[in-house]
Amino acid sequence: MPVPLAPYPTPPVPFTPPTPNAGAQSQLVCSGCRNLLMYPAGAPSVCCAVCSTVTTVPAPGTEMAQLVCGGCHTLLMYIRGATSVQCSCCHTVNLAMEGNQVAHVNCGNCRMLLMYQYGARSVKCAVCSFVTSVGASPGTDQKPSN
Repeated sequence: MPVPLAPYPTPPVPFTPPTPNAGAQSQLVCSGCRNLLMYPAGAPSVCCAVCSTVTTVPAPGTEMAQLVCGGCHTLLMYIRGATSVQCSCCHTVNLAMEGNQVAHVNCGNCRMLLMYQYGARSVKCAVCSFVTSVGASPGTDQKPSN
């Protein structure tokens, strides 16, 4: 009795490695509601799913930085190198400093981590208005100023 022939197996599909940045995502802050948006690399703009605002994506290679607004505590995103950033929510003008120009200290009253410019002698807490002397011992902090 003849043995049926099995069909030849199909050759395997050659492996093609993924291209660099394929599926890569970036992020930016929505210019409308200030939510953090994720978008595919190369997109010219992003439409927010929450508020439907269309935010233009910065040109490729533009280095971005972030800071928290001193007025309303909203996360702000800006082009690195800017000297100040105006908040679109509360219109506070925030000083944008490079990482090597700032220092940190805990508020002497509420223990909130505060950021201040090197050389400052004291820093006022945006949460409780307590003025903390920089480099002073914990018992020498000043009274809250209102």
